[in-house]
Amino acid sequence: MQQSWRGLSALLFSCALLFIPHPTLAQSPDKVIKQAIKAMSNGKGEKALRAVHSWQIKGQITRLSDKATGSYQAMAMLPNLYTSSFDVAGFEVASGFNGKSSWMRDSREGLRTLTGLASRDFAAEAAYRNARWLDYKKEKGKLSLAGTSDINGKPANAVQFTTAKGVKIKIFFDAATGLLVREELPAGETVRTFDYTDHRLVDGVLEAHTILINDGKEQFEIKLAEVKHNVTLDKAAFEFPKLADEPLPDIDALLKEVKANEDRIDELLEKYTYTETITSRELEQNGQLREKESETFELTFFKGHRIRRQTGKNGKPFTPSEEADEQKRVEKRIRDIEKKEAEKDKKAKEREVAQGNSGSPDPERGQRISISDVLRASKLVNPRRERFRGREVIVFDFEPLPGYKPQKDYEKFFGKMAGAIWVDVTDKQVARVEARLVEAFKIAGGLLAALREGASFTLEADRINDEIWLPTRADINLAVKVLLVKGINVTQSIAYGNYKRFNVDAEKEKLKDPIKP
Repeated sequence: MQQSWRGLSALLFSCALLFIPHPTLAQSPDKVIKQAIKAMSNGKGEKALRAVHSWQIKGQITRLSDKATGSYQAMAMLPNLYTSSFDVAGFEVASGFNGKSSWMRDSREGLRTLTGLASRDFAAEAAYRNARWLDYKKEKGKLSLAGTSDINGKPANAVQFTTAKGVKIKIFFDAATGLLVREELPAGETVRTFDYTDHRLVDGVLEAHTILINDGKEQFEIKLAEVKHNVTLDKAAFEFPKLADEPLPDIDALLKEVKANEDRIDELLEKYTYTETITSRELEQNGQLREKESETFELTFFKGHRIRRQTGKNGKPFTPSEEADEQKRVEKRIRDIEKKEAEKDKKAKEREVAQGNSGSPDPERGQRISISDVLRASKLVNPRRERFRGREVIVFDFEPLPGYKPQKDYEKFFGKMAGAIWVDVTDKQVARVEARLVEAFKIAGGLLAALREGASFTLEADRINDEIWLPTRADINLAVKVLLVKGINVTQSIAYGNYKRFNVDAEKEKLKDPIKP
């Protein structure tokens, strides 16, 4: 705590304070955390906190605005499963993360899958409720000192835990005892505050038995009657709640329609151009996400291949010289495509007789991988009807399919992913995908690189010109170990826009002209 001392009397007063016991205000986040671990584990250390693999709490909740009461419960299980619920005077609220998607249900807005910042924040909270901050280094997060505060009349040290995705969780520890006294967790556009008191020993860990929650609209006080560690929990308790008598389509049939529509959209792609702006960020030591660089590209499609023409960097358009260099690169790319396509056509004709009418995919044609191909290595669960951006969608979760033996590299990769997919009911197109790597994936057996567990991406698409679905945004968060030595963390956001439809024949002539001899 910083104070301004003036005059001799102030100096004498400060010297006198040296002889009076008082809380030590931390000088570093590590010091705060070490004190907290010692206090919360009753002196037994980090091992005692890590020994908790699951927990369950139950008690009474009181809405302070009108003193209405009800029941409250919450539970968590490693690595990241979490759910909580309460019922106050007939108003029910429940939320959960099942390792694939985040969901919420209340008496006012019903049941829905969380998206955007709300989804990101709740998934981060679920991981935090299980492992606290203990794995922040492994998860490529940051701990930084966040100053001091007065919590319930007592000084407290604050630490900010920033996840690799930029979620900021502020944690306050009593300066004298080291015990957890407050958390500030983001929830989309709001921040929820949890105050903790009445700490009691449970299996060697000091756990708060009174919780005060402030969500910006209401305040709730929870008095816990039961706190249990390492209880046996059913994973089904964290899953998306099932709604009775809800008519749902056959998912396999739906995915076949999605694949057929993707094939038709391939034909429309060559009539469109749009921009792609990739912004790379890095997490600094103080927990702030800093923009490193941005690149802007113009995307077009030629004979089924994507052409990326870079037009700017870091918010500035290319100079004439840079444009000329990029044009040469694009022209070479087009020549290579034409050459490869000619070779493929020749080989395809040679194999035509042997292949017959079996319908087997011709690997030399470089066919696009569809969403149904990707999900072949996945188990599809929890289908439900919802609305997304004003349109009706079918949402379902996916997770690795037990016992599946992947044949192709992309099947091996997606066979280690879990997440959720939103499919537009009318157009049978994928409107949103959230996916997370639940097991490390090695490239070339790990000799070249390895994607660490927790790597994730989100992709959204929308209907353009009432005829085609194109990407609108994407978020990527990867931790890559390269050549078994160097670690690279990739945090990118990608924005798509400036969609333009043009005459495909005229555009092809424009593409061909620069490469004529």
